Amino acid sequence: MEPVDWAYEVWDLFAEWLHDKDPHNRARGAQFLAGLAKSDPDNRILDNFSSLCAVAEDEKFVTARHALQSFWKIALGGDKQKKMVDDYLSDRFYNASNGVHPTMIRSDIIKGLRKLFEVTQDKDIEKLGIQLIETEEDPKQKGKLKKCWR
Repeated sequence: MEPVDWAYEVWDLFAEWLHDKDPHNRARGAQFLAGLAKSDPDNRILDNFSSLCAVAEDEKFVTARHALQSFWKIALGGDKQKKMVDDYLSDRFYNASNGVHPTMIRSDIIKGLRKLFEVTQDKDIEKLGIQLIETEEDPKQKGKLKKCWR
């Protein structure tokens, strides 16, 4: 998970894919840009963040889910990126019940935060993940989310 020096050679292409009519390209664009966030000293990801969020809420559930599953990688780009990701994922977790397949969305968010914690060992991420799990009112779902964190 080291930064690469060729990120900006492909950045614009992947940013265009976020708006492509093909849902596969939208998902890939989001996944690739999320992965390149750690290789973004110019912080271009901040300009693309709203488009990344749009793909993570795409009308095609599979497209949205693939984008959402890679969102944690954006936080590896720096403190601003981490804050934006934390805020977005928290809001998405709390409002998941307003959308399609809320338990899958919440599980993906917890799994992503867990991956981010494993990479960074950031106690704030750990705290956020546990805090989100504790807000789940359904005991069965809470148990499933706890398994995602382990």
